[in-house]
Amino acid sequence: MFKRILVPTDGSDITAKAVTTAIALARLSAAELFVLAVKEPFPYSAISEMQPVPPQEFFDAQERVAAARVKAATDEAAGLSCHGHTVEALHPWEAILDHAKAQSCDLIVMASHGRRGVTALLLGSETQKVLTHSNLPVLVVR
Repeated sequence: MFKRILVPTDGSDITAKAVTTAIALARLSAAELFVLAVKEPFPYSAISEMQPVPPQEFFDAQERVAAARVKAATDEAAGLSCHGHTVEALHPWEAILDHAKAQSCDLIVMASHGRRGVTALLLGSETQKVLTHSNLPVLVVR
C-alpha cells in the first residue's frame, strides 16, 4: 500500500474533496500525508516602479494564503503523520512533481474539474500536466 501521499491544495472546493480523499487513504494505509500549496511568483514587469503592490507585501500575502490552505488541510488530518509545505513556482505542476520526488512520495492525489474536449485543451490543467509528466501513480478526484 502507499506510505507517503502528496496532496496539493489551492483552497478550492474541488481540491477540498481531494484532500478529504487523501486523508481517508492515508488513514486506511497508515501513510504519511504531505500537503502542498504552491504560491505564485511576483509578476515583475519592465515598469516595476508602477507595480500596484510592493514585492514584499505580495510575498507576505501569498505566504499567508498558502499557509492557511495548508493549515486547513493539516488540521483536517489530525491524528495522522502530516507535513505541510508551501513553495513558490511559476508552474505548479512542476513544483508538485519536484515536491513529490523530494519527499519520496509514492502517490499524488489531485483534484480535477472534469473539463473535456476543446475546453480542457484550451484551458489546460495542472492535474493533466502532472498526469502527463509523473512517474508516480496519480489519483484524480472529481
